[in-house]
Amino acid sequence: MGLSTFKILNGLHWTLTAAVGLTAGVALFSPQLAPKLDGLIIALAAIASITALVRQLPVESVAFAAFVAALIGGAAHGLSAQTGIPFGPLAFGETAGPKLFNLVPWTLPLLWVVAIFNSRGVVRLILRPWRKVKNYGLWLLGLTAALSMAFDLALEPFAAHAKHLWFWQPTKIAVTWHGMSPLGLLGWLAVSLIILAFVMPYLIKKQPGNPSTPDFAPLVLWLGAIVFFAIGSAQAGLWSAVVADGILTVGVAVFSIRGAQW
Repeated sequence: MGLSTFKILNGLHWTLTAAVGLTAGVALFSPQLAPKLDGLIIALAAIASITALVRQLPVESVAFAAFVAALIGGAAHGLSAQTGIPFGPLAFGETAGPKLFNLVPWTLPLLWVVAIFNSRGVVRLILRPWRKVKNYGLWLLGLTAALSMAFDLALEPFAAHAKHLWFWQPTKIAVTWHGMSPLGLLGWLAVSLIILAFVMPYLIKKQPGNPSTPDFAPLVLWLGAIVFFAIGSAQAGLWSAVVADGILTVGVAVFSIRGAQW
């Protein structure tokens, strides 16, 4: 990739990221517009996540990885809505928007792209001090899945209670996270690992030029999403979720910035 092409893609990425932030701000503070903007926010975030990787990797590799993440993640949610596996029994609300194959909202597969791509980028920052360690690839895979699960931890209260995008059905497990069984988080972790097992081989090429240059684009999108969920949860009075989101935001930011300084 030539320097001019990289600059164009880099400019496109940050323009899309700014558009995500602007649209999210309008949605949060203009409730009458929010239902019309929710899908646009997710679509812009997914495209921004893809363009961030296209700056470093072949477009066909990134496109394949995005397709796999969307396909497996969307299929898992469709299966869970029908059978309760792997996340637990849930039903999608009318506010979730049109459904693909009458099973899952069209935005859910895109949400998986946002979660997987940016979680991986954040973990790469965190693990920079250990990037030459023998088992770096395994640590990258495992921590990316864990951070994707943390993304879901922040998402669930906002999506289920603030936005009413889906509703969790009762299970025999008494302890829940705003209605979701702990098995839901474990299911998200398992699906993330499956997705990563398929896509990681396509995302291993280093960025041309100085390989030590940290890329903060995924961190901006990941933290932006958590802050967005936190503000929405606060507006709905979900204070335990806000506290958890705050801890996630600070912890991930500190470890990412520390890793980037190596």
